[in-house]
Parts: sequence; structure tokens; C-alpha cells
Amino acid sequence: MLEHPVRPLIISLAAPSIFANVVTTLYNLADTFFVGQMGSTSASAAVGVAFVTSTVIQAMAFYLAQGTGIHMSRCLGAGDTERANVFVNTGIAGTVILGTLIAILGHLFLDQLCYLGGSTATILPYARTYISILLVGAPFIASGFLMNMQLRFQGESFYSMLCMVAGALLNTVLTPVCIFWLDLGIAGSALATVISEAVSFFLLLYEMKRAGITKLGLRYVRVPDLAMIRQINNGGVPSFARQVMLGVATSLLNNAAAPYGDAAIAGVAVVQRITSVANFFQIGIGQGFQPIVGYNLGAKRYARIREAYLTAIQACFVSVAAIGVVTFAFAPQLIALFRDDPAVVEFGTLILRLQSFTMPLTGVAMATNFLLQTSGKMWRATILGSCRLGLVLGPVVLVLPQLLGMLGVQIAQPVTDIITTLIALPMAISMLHELRREEEALKEAAD
Repeated sequence: MLEHPVRPLIISLAAPSIFANVVTTLYNLADTFFVGQMGSTSASAAVGVAFVTSTVIQAMAFYLAQGTGIHMSRCLGAGDTERANVFVNTGIAGTVILGTLIAILGHLFLDQLCYLGGSTATILPYARTYISILLVGAPFIASGFLMNMQLRFQGESFYSMLCMVAGALLNTVLTPVCIFWLDLGIAGSALATVISEAVSFFLLLYEMKRAGITKLGLRYVRVPDLAMIRQINNGGVPSFARQVMLGVATSLLNNAAAPYGDAAIAGVAVVQRITSVANFFQIGIGQGFQPIVGYNLGAKRYARIREAYLTAIQACFVSVAAIGVVTFAFAPQLIALFRDDPAVVEFGTLILRLQSFTMPLTGVAMATNFLLQTSGKMWRATILGSCRLGLVLGPVVLVLPQLLGMLGVQIAQPVTDIITTLIALPMAISMLHELRREEEALKEAAD
């Protein structure tokens, strides 16, 4: 982390994360595909509605994963393994407890959760079934996300990849079995997801004990004091806000599309699943970039951080631009693969083609957000992370459909991507200047 050349180091850390993220996305697409084979547009739309619930679970998981993981990597960089153990184990305990609370509250307010996700009366029966089963798995899902990220922060991306891929492959096999062979319908899709997440949880727990740098044990679990809460918040709040805003974005887009029928909501849901492949490429690169920042902040190696940041931006742009070529060229075919309804294909094709142009630009915001977050710049990271998925998207979704009707819904996310990139640029320049000043101050102190 402190000596290896930066470019190959990022590639070695990012490649397993990208692979695991893409495979995870593919099994999410498998859900969408197999539910689409049920022949119900309302059932396909319900998967998009349930995405809001998934983001609530992930928001809590990412809050604790980033909040504890960033400081764990700094402790490891500074040689304080004992303190790193405390952050890891407190994070795992926290996700189990909070995941259980989400499951309980979600069942108490199930209908409200469905409508929050943009459900219509015809979608509601499918959404209720899917979400009620998904909530049962919330403790496993949340804790699995946290341990996956903790392994990556320790530089053990390969082992986290193996666990996530195993769960993804299991889900891909179980989904058609549960939907069609066991004749469980959309309930089968949710059940397959929960079983697969539980398997991933136990595999990750095993790898944390076997291959992780830190130790597991109840003796390391702490009730966080104010200092620890501040440290967790500095790293975790930006991720929490980003995930919450992802749910807000889905809810806003689904509700904006609702006046145009279930086909429009299904179109938005399918496009979100397809573009998530590109998003997860960027996230995987960011997850390979973050441990380098954490370790080198602990060791005060600021030049390596700047080099890693610029490398991450280049990698994000090139990889997502390549994906954009494919999604633009084959937009109708990709959408029809998941829901072969002419109305869904027509609505989603324009969205997907426009986003194919704007997605590569978002790499600047993604890499800058990870840099700010890992450096402890909580408020700037939170604001930037929330722009694409809420702070900018919200006003855009409220205004454009009023002015342009259905076209306003279709161009809302691409317009948001452009605005977010313009906001990210001055933040990136400012952060790079701060790192340079820290490096100069360190040199002056040494002299």
C-alpha cells in the first residue's frame, strides 16, 4: 500500500472489486430478467419499486462500512492494529442490530414503503410480496455489505470477490428455480435473493477470520463514545447520504414516470439496472482507490494520494465510455431482453442512449467523492455524493417533466449527470491543492 507503484496497485485492488460488483449487478439483472419472463409489466415494475428498500438497507450498511473501514485502514497504515480490530468488530455488531430494526420497522410500514418507492395500485400486490421477503434478509444483507467492504479496506479484495461471486452465482441459479419450478412467482425472486445473501454473509465471516488482517471477537466490540461516533460519521455520513439519495432518485423517477403508466416505471427500472453495470465499474475503481488513500494518509504520503486520484479518474472515464458505446448501440435490444413490451422498450431506449453519453463524465464526481470521504472531508463529500442522486436530480425531476412532459422524465438523469460533473470540478481542484499544502508543510517541518 505504501511502496508498490500506484497504477498497478489500483488495478490489482480494483479488478476483484469490479468483477464482484459486475457479477452482483448481473445477478440483479437476472432477477429483472426472470421476473420479466412472468409476463407481467406490473411485476417487472415491482422490482424497481423494491430497489428503494434495498437502498435503505445498503445506506445503513455503507454508513458503518465506510465509517469504520476508513479509520481501520488509517490505523493499519499507522501500525495500530488493536484499534483497527475495534472498528471492524463494532461495525459488524452495528449492522446486525440495525438490520434487524429495519426488518421490523419495514414490516410495520410495508404499504407506505411500497408507495414511497413509486408503487401504483396495480404494482402494490407484487411489491408487498417482494419487499416483505427482502426485509427478512436485511441483517444478512447489511452485514455482508460491511464485511465485504472491510476486507477491501484491508487490501484483501480477492477474497471479498470470491464471497460475493459465490452468492451472485447461487442467486442466478435459485431465481428461476424458485419462480418457475417451485411456482412461487415474484416471491421466489425475493426468496432466492435472501438465501444468496445469507450464504455470502457466512462466507464473508469465514474469510474475515481466515484471511483478514484484523481479528474478530466480541471483546473488540465497543459502545461508541463521542470520539468514535465522530470518526464513524466523518467516513460514513457521505456514503449514507449517497445511498439514501439513490433511494430518493429511484422514488422521484418512479413517481415522475407513474402518470405515463406501469410501462414507464418498468422502463426506468430496467434502465437503472443496465446502467448500474457502469456505476459499479466506477465504484469498483473507487474501492480499489480508497485503501491506498487511507493507508497513505496514515503514513502522510500525500504525493501517492494525488497520483492514485488522477489514475482513478482516468480508469473511470475509459471503462465507462467503453460501456457507453455498447449501451448506446444496443439500447432497444438490451431493454427488450428484460421486458419485451414495446411500450417499455420505447420509453427506456431514449433514457439509456442519453445516459450512455453522460455516464463517463460522472467518474470525476465519483473519484472526487471517494477522495473527500476517505480524507475526512465529511460535508463536502456528503454534498457531492448527494448531487447526482438527489440535490440536483430532485429539482431537475420536479421542473423538467412540468416543462417537457414525458421527455422531461427521460432526460432528467442525463441532465443531472452534466450538472454534477460541473459541481465536482472545483471541489477536485480545491482538494488537490489541500493535499499539496499538507505535503509542503510536512517537508518544512522535517527541515
